[in-house]
Amino acid sequence: MSDKDPLSYNAQHKPSRDFDTRTAYLENELLIMKPKRWRINLPIRDYRFELEDLVPALAATIGKIVMVAAVVAAFAGPLGLSDAFVVENVRFEMLIAAVLFVILFSGLLNPRANLAGTHGPMIPLIPLIVASGGHPLALGLLVGFFGLLLSVSKGGSKLMALTSDGVRGGLLIYLGAIGLISQITALNAWAKGLDMAYIAFVVILSTIIMYALLARLEMRWLSIPLGSGIALVIALALGAPFEFVTEPGMPHLSPSYWWGETTGWQMGWPQFHHFVSSAPFAVLAVAMWSPDFMGHRVFQELNYPKKATKVLMNVDDTMGIAAVRQAVGSVLGGGNLTSSWGTYMIPAAIAKRPIPAGAVLTGVMCIVAAIWGYPMDLAVWDPVLRVALIVGVFMPLLEAGMQMTRSTSSSQSAGIVVFASAFVNPVFGWSLTMLLDNLGLIGYKDRGKTLRRTDRWVIPGITFIILVVIMALVGMLPGIPGLISH
Repeated sequence: MSDKDPLSYNAQHKPSRDFDTRTAYLENELLIMKPKRWRINLPIRDYRFELEDLVPALAATIGKIVMVAAVVAAFAGPLGLSDAFVVENVRFEMLIAAVLFVILFSGLLNPRANLAGTHGPMIPLIPLIVASGGHPLALGLLVGFFGLLLSVSKGGSKLMALTSDGVRGGLLIYLGAIGLISQITALNAWAKGLDMAYIAFVVILSTIIMYALLARLEMRWLSIPLGSGIALVIALALGAPFEFVTEPGMPHLSPSYWWGETTGWQMGWPQFHHFVSSAPFAVLAVAMWSPDFMGHRVFQELNYPKKATKVLMNVDDTMGIAAVRQAVGSVLGGGNLTSSWGTYMIPAAIAKRPIPAGAVLTGVMCIVAAIWGYPMDLAVWDPVLRVALIVGVFMPLLEAGMQMTRSTSSSQSAGIVVFASAFVNPVFGWSLTMLLDNLGLIGYKDRGKTLRRTDRWVIPGITFIILVVIMALVGMLPGIPGLISH
């Protein structure tokens, strides 16, 4: 569609001064955008940069540093690798993500694909992967392969369509509540470790007041930079120690260095047995994508105008890009495990911004942070990190889940999700409740009558059985020893 077409984005764009409110302007931008799939999308012609794009970009950069560091450190510990290795690999991963994928794909080629981020729920399993004989590159290649299969078959969007609002809402409530509690606990533990427990109390109290005021003013999109800044100032003012330790520089860029016998990972290239050991974990990682991706798109649906369907995240395209990013990043030497980038999508949706402009800014910020070094120290400092995750990810998850479970039937399904997730994990809770919900045993009793047999029990049933078998193999079912064990 050319710029001269009266229906093109550029032709329909109006300056913000033509609107009564900033919200009206932002919603109009969402309604007139027509992102092109797998073709070049350019600033000004197809989208514009706004002040609000800085917020999700900043949140995503903080989240990227934190999450990738957690994944790489989880590998490095059992393998006996140093903290210096972790820092260098995180910097390398940020460059891979920014240059090859964030800017290129989500910013230019497919603005309906969310950024490829980090797979947080897999972090607790990484020591088991290493103990079972897994290899980071073998795992990454298998995740990329299975992810592409799911994307090409459109399995992600199919599973999303089969998941009711009650099931989605319960999943969001559980993830939000558990995450919120974990971050507050971690901040308290950090402050007690310094014999300054009062710092955590003041920081959290200030965060609650700030978040309430921003919600009242309908400016929650400012919560991450404002909350992190307030936490930084309060912690320093109350005497918390902080110093910059990561100096400017470039990481090693050669795959032969990272996959050498005595350099980088010090593991060499993977052998066949590494792939066999990594396969169950790779299947589980990809199986976890559907509820993760689904939760991120929900935020767009809740915050965008109802008719702004053309800018909603395409789940299958996002899975495809995440799969390719995983495979390429692993071959180059990175240790990240990929999923949808929640610390970008959630604040972007709240700020009523589409994907591309913020994606470009995220890429630029990641490059700057990786090369400059010092911003990485700020991002992982406990007061900044914990508050950013609380107000940018977990509180919005909790609120979105509550919005989706207002009716009696949906709250019933939500309750079962929370129950089953607390019993095993969110993947078990989602797959079991989706099956029960589609059969009409919980939630809307007539739901099963509106679905085909394949959608009612075949697909949900097969999904649940596969996931339970895999979780049994890796020892994730309570009281049942894993067949793949230490």
